[in-house]
Amino acid sequence: MYLKKPIWSDGPSATPENPSGSENGEETDAATMVVEELVTSLNTQRLYRELTLSLRTGLRDACAEFSFLRIRGLRSLLKTLRSMAESDSIIRLFSHTQTVSDLQLVPVLFRHSLKEGEDDRVTSLDHIFSVEPMKITSPSTDDEVAVALRVLEGCCLLHPQSTVLAHKHGAVRVMMNILSTRGVLEQGACLDALISILLDSSANQVDFGACNGIEEVAMLMRDKQADENLRLRCGEFLLLLVGHVNGKDRSPIASVNEDIRRLLGEKSASLIWAASQFGSTGDPEQRITALHIQAGRVLESLDLY
Repeated sequence: MYLKKPIWSDGPSATPENPSGSENGEETDAATMVVEELVTSLNTQRLYRELTLSLRTGLRDACAEFSFLRIRGLRSLLKTLRSMAESDSIIRLFSHTQTVSDLQLVPVLFRHSLKEGEDDRVTSLDHIFSVEPMKITSPSTDDEVAVALRVLEGCCLLHPQSTVLAHKHGAVRVMMNILSTRGVLEQGACLDALISILLDSSANQVDFGACNGIEEVAMLMRDKQADENLRLRCGEFLLLLVGHVNGKDRSPIASVNEDIRRLLGEKSASLIWAASQFGSTGDPEQRITALHIQAGRVLESLDLY
């Protein structure tokens, strides 16, 4: 039996013993907010540590001398990029990591996996008589180049400022070389990565025009001996490019419609232009399906002539 009501029965209330119950309630709310902010901050720090650890682990292997190790690192990086794509908060953390030189992905890709072939002729025999062994780096395999291009695509889509780093490493020139000399696997990945570095990047668009990029893509698309899926990917590339450039008079590749008309003919150019005029739905799967269908129609129109 209690002579007076216990203070824990109904929470804080205004009684002679607790005259400022409402004030205590406000203090409790403030304390709760402080705790929540602290927990959020600790979680953010934990996520940042996990993200940096994942990036450092992948980058270490991506810089290795042997291709199988580089592929392992690249696949780890690609898995990390895909896992963060659904979370805006983690994307912001990733953007912050790309301001740290040791964690930047783009330079590593172009120094190792996407490095252009060098002359391997022996010009000196000094290494034979020296104590230091000659460093040998295995060339990039087809799978390695394809995965590296996927990592480049994801990096530029999640962190648009990475297109600036890509430009500094001559990305467009390297990728146009891949498009004209590599196999179907790398060419398909190259087209996807090329779109990602051209979006809202005037410098890369200038390089694309200087490399006659439209001509290269159109030539692949016209080649009836080429892989059918690759030709379809070329059509999708042109549809995305025209849809992005359309209405931007100051774009370095604003004349893309005229170039396509000259290279593919009036009918194909009209189909591409008309497809770019319609807005897309919010569902990503529906957008991909619509893009695939439109590219197929463009390819059919091209094969009729």
